[in-house]
Amino acid sequence: MVEMRKPIQVAEAVRLVIAHVQALGTEQVALEHTYGRVLAEPIIAKHDVPSFDRSPYDGFAVRAADTVGASGENRVAFTVIGEIGAGYVADRAIGEGEAYRIMTGAPIPMNADAVVMLEQTVEGTDGFTLRKPFSPGENISFKGEDAKEGELLIEAGTLIHPGTIALLATFGYAEVAVAKRPVVGILSTGTELLAVSEPLVPGKIRNSNGPMIAAQLDRMGIAYQSYGMQEDDLDACAAIVEKALAETDVLITTGGVSVGDYDHLPAIYERLGAKVLFNKVAMRPGSVTTVAVLGDKLLFGLSGNPSACFTGFELFARPAILGMMGSQTPYVPHMTAKLGEDILKPNPFTRFIRAIWEMTPEGIVAVPAGFNKSNAVSSIARGNCLIVLPSGTRGYTTGMTVDLLLLGAEQGVGEWVL
Repeated sequence: MVEMRKPIQVAEAVRLVIAHVQALGTEQVALEHTYGRVLAEPIIAKHDVPSFDRSPYDGFAVRAADTVGASGENRVAFTVIGEIGAGYVADRAIGEGEAYRIMTGAPIPMNADAVVMLEQTVEGTDGFTLRKPFSPGENISFKGEDAKEGELLIEAGTLIHPGTIALLATFGYAEVAVAKRPVVGILSTGTELLAVSEPLVPGKIRNSNGPMIAAQLDRMGIAYQSYGMQEDDLDACAAIVEKALAETDVLITTGGVSVGDYDHLPAIYERLGAKVLFNKVAMRPGSVTTVAVLGDKLLFGLSGNPSACFTGFELFARPAILGMMGSQTPYVPHMTAKLGEDILKPNPFTRFIRAIWEMTPEGIVAVPAGFNKSNAVSSIARGNCLIVLPSGTRGYTTGMTVDLLLLGAEQGVGEWVL
């Protein structure tokens, strides 16, 4: 008897997955290996930045009081008494009418309280003149103006990117506490599958889902273990799934989750005693996406159709994996755009269309990336976003505003809003 499945909404499916995510703990990692990791501790300023008053420009350090009355008709002269390069300190304070030649980043000498940029001066034999007065503090980068000692700069749960690494280095974080990353298992099921290197024969297709999922994980910096391809044999599939669960933290399978006679993943979940969170989602493509949990491990049963498989990973597996790492921004980022062509098909389920967005003189415009059935491959390669058309809508025409999910973004968002 064919199982009658009751679909749940995408937002509810995402909520269920995240509710069953368990963190993996933390570890200390050398700073140079932290890119793409998630902070397990907040970044606290260990000292002021800058740690001293310094010059933001190449120029001359002066006393502002000595510039009073300067004008085009009354140029004020200064005597240069020395030079301060970045990393050096002046050997004495300046006096009336004196100045130091100063370089960007160098500390302000005693008694000086302004910096005159080079282009504001006319240099002479032993000094310079200027034609405008300066206020105390003008052109000075003050101690602590960027960060104060003890200030919370970045919270735990933040993805580490190059800017974060610069901040960590500034405050001497040679070792950084980060969340442990999961190891993900990948298993492609289906008697119809061929290896990438094999020639096509009637009735067969090459396995594109396995390499695609591996690449999606690579993009996240997540290690994976491939369990190859498995024909539609219940006992053999169950044995590989059981082995994979013993060796990895998350298992992603592709294919085998429909209701056909050769789709064995539901039976395998039952045999293992896994709790099925859902087995049908009100979405296209990927309505048969199934997620189960066994102990502290999540099992993602993604569709065997490439576009459905890709979409299921981005919507469900990606935020779960990031959640296991303590990320506070696990969801695919989003924005709105104008639709660049008609999409008139009714949407009884929420539809995710592989698309291309670009900036035009009329603003951000998105158009479908090509053939968009669930078994499509070409549009995955072309697309840089997913157009989201909510369930219950009857079609969209050119110029209408649509929501987009952005693919390949380094930084996610902290809330699912669609």
